[in-house]
Amino acid sequence: MLLPVLASLALLRPAVAGQVYFRADGDAYSHSPEVLPSPQITGQNEWADAFAKAKVMVDQMTLEEKKVSLTGGVDLKSGCSGTIPGIPRLNFPGMCLNDAGNGVRATDNVSGFASGIGVGASWNKYLARKRGAALGGENRRKGVNVMLGPVVGPAWTVVKGGRNWEGSSADPYLSGVLAAETVVGVQSQNVITSVKHYIGNEQELYRSLEGDVQAISSNIDDKTMHELYLWPFVDLIKAGAANVMCSYNRLNQTYACGNSKTLNGLLKTELGFQGFVVSDWGAQHAFADAPNGLDMGMPNSDPFWGANLVNAVRNGTLPESRVTDMAMRIIASWYQLKQDDPSFPAPGIGMPGNLTAPHRVVEARDPADMPVILQGAVESHVLVKNDRDTLPLKAPKVVSVFGYSANTPPSWTAAADTDGSWRFGLAPVLDLDPATSPIGARGTMFGGGGSGAITPTTHVSPRDALIARAARDGFTLHQDLGSAPPAWVDPASDACLVFGNAWAREGNDRPVLEDEATDTLVRSVADRCARTVVVLHNAGPRLPGGFADHPNVTAVLLAHLPGERAGDAAVALLWGDANPSGKLPYTVAAREADYGPLLAPQGGAPAGDNKSPQADLTQGVYTDYKYFEKEHVQPRYEFGFGLSYTRFDYSRIALQGPGGSPGEYPTGPVVSGGQGDLWEVVATVRCRLANGGGVAGAEAAQLYVRLPGTRAKQLRGFEKPYLRPGEATELSFALTRRDLSVWNTGMQKWQLQRGSYEIYIGRSSSKLPLKTFLTIQ
Repeated sequence: MLLPVLASLALLRPAVAGQVYFRADGDAYSHSPEVLPSPQITGQNEWADAFAKAKVMVDQMTLEEKKVSLTGGVDLKSGCSGTIPGIPRLNFPGMCLNDAGNGVRATDNVSGFASGIGVGASWNKYLARKRGAALGGENRRKGVNVMLGPVVGPAWTVVKGGRNWEGSSADPYLSGVLAAETVVGVQSQNVITSVKHYIGNEQELYRSLEGDVQAISSNIDDKTMHELYLWPFVDLIKAGAANVMCSYNRLNQTYACGNSKTLNGLLKTELGFQGFVVSDWGAQHAFADAPNGLDMGMPNSDPFWGANLVNAVRNGTLPESRVTDMAMRIIASWYQLKQDDPSFPAPGIGMPGNLTAPHRVVEARDPADMPVILQGAVESHVLVKNDRDTLPLKAPKVVSVFGYSANTPPSWTAAADTDGSWRFGLAPVLDLDPATSPIGARGTMFGGGGSGAITPTTHVSPRDALIARAARDGFTLHQDLGSAPPAWVDPASDACLVFGNAWAREGNDRPVLEDEATDTLVRSVADRCARTVVVLHNAGPRLPGGFADHPNVTAVLLAHLPGERAGDAAVALLWGDANPSGKLPYTVAAREADYGPLLAPQGGAPAGDNKSPQADLTQGVYTDYKYFEKEHVQPRYEFGFGLSYTRFDYSRIALQGPGGSPGEYPTGPVVSGGQGDLWEVVATVRCRLANGGGVAGAEAAQLYVRLPGTRAKQLRGFEKPYLRPGEATELSFALTRRDLSVWNTGMQKWQLQRGSYEIYIGRSSSKLPLKTFLTIQ
């Protein structure tokens, strides 16, 4: 079936990328076209067995059972974020859906993992999969059927976006690869992943319907949709993700959870998605979301579906085949992840509705996962400055520690707060206005806020770890964590450690990327301490211009949101027990203004009849480092940058392929993720990487490609080997048809252009010592 083309947007007036403004709904503006009917699950390839089993069960369901049990959440007074009741006569126990991708939220006896941004900073595919398996294990033990994560939308096209930290990167390739590894890891434990937020969910300002003001409309053209926003979702569907969560925003004027173009057209047809689509909580807006591709409404679909769904089938308004397909997709996903196995725990068994009342305690943590949690925290850190070989510290006699983010918040209980997490989850910012405060002033920032918050049972703050290190090594440890500026700094200090943070949460975009209060604290210490080391727990780009050029600020670590072992990780890196290997998954600009139109959405409060906020995302693929390269703007720290305690040398680049002349367009059948031959290898690039220093460590080697006719390089490969001093290895990067293609809007296919492709390999997006060319004829 030929699908309507998502036309390029003809804007009513000039707009820069990310600009937000209002216009009346009646204005003539390109709406997202309809794609009907909703495609039915086919049970293709790896889904065949689950499809057959689901058909046997669904064929026995009444229409009411399909509607009540499978198409909308029902609150069973559990602690799950959402629930689906069971059908006892068919031995279907129901489902528990729960937040989120950084740890099981709002319950006890669970771990707090490094957040998505920390996974991005690791550039470590193996670690992402191990973290996913540990996450999946904890979800399984708690009786969670669907883990609401990982996040690959937002795509970070708004630098101040409040939820960027839940995802891993400002680059779609890096984000897709790491999140796909997370999906494989989580689902290895038989837990369904819910990949989110689909699609164009780029900001928190006007993110959802409020009164008579519509949610923001992210206006995205067809080419950019495929090459930027959709790109990581493809990786996750290819990896086997069984659920996709649609987002709050509108996409080209149509709400994402009722957008038949993106749900029926892109997701279920072009990408061959066999799983089910669930709404974000409260993101369902109409009965018509059912024919438009939504399969499950959360937390309760009754206001729109309920009896209406049954009546619509009986009066011929809605084909029963659509309701059957909704049920089939959900039950097939349940079978696909083998949740019918008797060993899978009962839904929500470890998710009490009231943590403050007596309840059954279910231990979710596995001691075997503790090294993974610690390594995730370590690799979440990125060393961006290390002058005078300040780090690692060398048997210091006196260490002084300062800063509000060095210590755990004083309030840490299981009493639920308005955020739906443990009080610990928001304790650092409870006294602050989340819309205006750039920091969490009351303690270590283990994670961000909102549905992606973590509620770890145990934690180690930097102060905790420093006290333990001082007790072991016998050095003097001075502490002043509350004074700003500190009244006294010991001039005999071998190192002064200053801990700060940069806060972000769901519901609000970040007000600024700088913080004068923290910068002043750092400068006041550095004025009196010759070796001042700054560690920031940051939920996104944090501009260090207020202190980084001070001659006595000799080292800076961007720790991101490292999870429950934040303190242990910091101390391991500061003392050299671990070698920094993290790299920036985004660009740090010299000034906020350098981000240009990507910095933040603009626009004031709606007035009069103008109740339809718009964000015209016209930057194409040129976001983050690609924007900086296209505009010739020099960042302070480039995408992919990160220092080590050793030196890595690159040499001997070699290219193999392509053999013959590959066709211009793919011709293969659609599999999960798209046409199967998109993953055929066109060329292989190899190089030699050697550890030329005296310390063992890991290096994230990066490959970039400049496609013909484009104005910036794009990441298309990375590997992270661990090398001992003097050791060398050969790295191999496979470039697929998909990696080298652009989206042709006329043909509605990926096109492998004829021409010359520039290929670079190196340690960051701008430090690329190796170069070669690939010619496609």
